[in-house]
Amino acid sequence: MTAHAGKPADSDADSLRGLAARLDDADRDRQVAFDTQRVVMASMGVMKDQKAHRTRSRSLALAATLVVLLILGPLVWMAMDHFFAGGHMGDLTTELILWACILCPALLAAALVAGWLRNR
Repeated sequence: MTAHAGKPADSDADSLRGLAARLDDADRDRQVAFDTQRVVMASMGVMKDQKAHRTRSRSLALAATLVVLLILGPLVWMAMDHFFAGGHMGDLTTELILWACILCPALLAAALVAGWLRNR
């Protein structure tokens, strides 16, 4: 009976070792899943921040363009009115208006290119 009694004890020990191994595997799988979830959530947060930054940059560029157009509109109108009234290119008013019409878009373009290069 002792030989028979030894057999179930070995079988129980093997079962317990197998169960412990499965529990260890489950713990490792759970830890890997937790780490993966944490990395995915962090990546999603970074992607949301990048999207918000792109949207904000696009909005600022559009606002700057509109402001420049609103500033240039009256200047162009004044230049055309001055030319049609008999003004000449050498007049101080005309030269200042033309300088402003050239300088404002150049400054806007420089700011947009600098922002684009900074983001690259």
